[in-house]
Amino acid sequence: MIAVSDIYRDKHVLITGGAGFIGSNLARCLSGLNAHVTIVDSLIPEYGGNVFNLNGYEERVVLNIADVRDQYSMNYLVQGKDYLFNLAGQISHTDSMQDPYTDLEINVRAQLSVLEACRKYNPKIQIFLASTRQIYGKQVQLPVNESHSLNPVDVNGINKIASEHYHLLYHRVYGIPITILRLTNIYGPRMRIKDARQTFIGWWINQIIQGKTIRVFGDGQQLRDFNYIDDVVEAILLITSKAEAVGNFYNLGAEPISLLELARLLVELTGKGSFETVPFPPERKMIDIGSYYGDFSKIQNRFGWYPVTPLREGLQRTLHYYQENLLRYL
Repeated sequence: MIAVSDIYRDKHVLITGGAGFIGSNLARCLSGLNAHVTIVDSLIPEYGGNVFNLNGYEERVVLNIADVRDQYSMNYLVQGKDYLFNLAGQISHTDSMQDPYTDLEINVRAQLSVLEACRKYNPKIQIFLASTRQIYGKQVQLPVNESHSLNPVDVNGINKIASEHYHLLYHRVYGIPITILRLTNIYGPRMRIKDARQTFIGWWINQIIQGKTIRVFGDGQQLRDFNYIDDVVEAILLITSKAEAVGNFYNLGAEPISLLELARLLVELTGKGSFETVPFPPERKMIDIGSYYGDFSKIQNRFGWYPVTPLREGLQRTLHYYQENLLRYL
């Protein structure tokens, strides 16, 4: 059996959104596996791309500053690639409600541009799509498995469903090999922490490192699951390497923790800062999903993946990274 670490050796890889949180960690890992890595990222400030995320790897990866909405760029960039890790997207739930047209443009039309480029210029490319647990909306039962109903509470969730369906359609009709992961709350080095647009835990880390007060919305009893970035990269590389995963989708997940307990843990680990519960702002209350944690037994039973990084350990690594590099992310 060929090890996953050997599968990507000397392969030509394209990562959309590759200067962002997940993309940059994936690029660094693939470079370490001796893949030839090309990154495409618009570096638009609102969307999380940060050239510092590639610090130390500038000579080991190729950074192409382009937008996935640019059909001509994508037509060229997909050519000659063995793998496409499609991570580009607009992931802010509140932004999607305030500016639904931009969310539609990035999360649907741009995805069609990527797929059309592959169909016309490289139909054998292996595609990985990063999807989200947000497509499930408010849970009917916990933990949430892949058969759960799809009832998103915001525009972002609806557009992510459309993106999934377009990818699966291009697999069924055109035979393009495509695999999908529905990601939950991911944390770790290189995530956006300057605001809460992409991840609340990043904002909490920003606040706690500076000795400020974390504001927990509601009573703080909402449950969430958190995956450390190294575990997520492992899952991405694993299922993208498996022929039997093609045409399918899988949840990631972890043991849940309440938001109040998470805030308490961050204060404990940093030894400074504090937390308080506050009422939901109206714009967030409208799209709150309550508690959520995913059932990841499908990927575990079929491919042996499970989260190996304990939350405390992952948070310690993350806090250390931002204590060392805070100014690069503000």
